[in-house]
Amino acid sequence: MKCPFCAFETEAGVLVCSACSRDIVSPPSLIAERDDLVRKLESAREELSRTREEIKTLMRRGKGGES
Repeated sequence: MKCPFCAFETEAGVLVCSACSRDIVSPPSLIAERDDLVRKLESAREELSRTREEIKTLMRRGKGGES
């Protein structure tokens, strides 16, 4: 197996590259945490988009003199 960072040939099953000391395999708990953060980020982006649209609507109403 080659290290994805430095292309050093490593033994199968190693977790850290002996050449560059980078993690070759991420623990399942870290992957789960990353996936959770990605979901939270997407949720925050969706909320931001809705809020921007709401602000635009309110701004249009203010310019048109409507209540």
